[in-house]
Amino acid sequence: MHIPDGFLTTDVALACAVPAAVAVGVGLRKAGTDLDERRVPLLGVTAAFVFAAQMLNFPVAGGTSGHFLGAALAAILLGPWLACLTMAVVLGVQAFVFADGGITALGANVLNMGVIGALLVGAIMHHARRLAPRAILPIAGAGAWCAVMAGAAATSVELALSGTVPLHTVLPAMLATHAVIGAGEAIITVAAVSAVLSTRPDLVRGQFAVAA
Repeated sequence: MHIPDGFLTTDVALACAVPAAVAVGVGLRKAGTDLDERRVPLLGVTAAFVFAAQMLNFPVAGGTSGHFLGAALAAILLGPWLACLTMAVVLGVQAFVFADGGITALGANVLNMGVIGALLVGAIMHHARRLAPRAILPIAGAGAWCAVMAGAAATSVELALSGTVPLHTVLPAMLATHAVIGAGEAIITVAAVSAVLSTRPDLVRGQFAVAA
């Protein structure tokens, strides 16, 4: 889902960069007010885990491959706005150090792989807290899958608006491939959240009330 340089027009790249920058700015403000001695290490560990997991690819049908995104997991552990900040840091390091995703497309990549997923899962967890407070794992898995699909759809629209590839071509291909990638995302997210709940349930933020 990493968009390289030259695939987006300047207008589309800027249109994506603005909401991404706003979300990261809110995340920075939240970091200044919400982080304490207990949660600072959690933010660092989450960022390190997402970064490492994104470097590992798994095969998808047709010779393509996918990798873990991590926005859903970050939103569950840190809350949506700190997750936006965490994902921006991860994707920024990947772009500048490993050339994974274009520099000019960094705003779009942060929006697609970080902000959309983090805010979507944050909203899902907020409502699920009231509707199904004991179903954190299946809801986390469903949210992770939805985050991947939403990011894939947004990427498709951006490429189509830039004239890179027609929407009727890129959207079905992206959604079909990322439906499988989203399943992998859901499995990894559920496994990670389950591990946290079994050892430190207090680390799962108030996005979801963990039942005793």
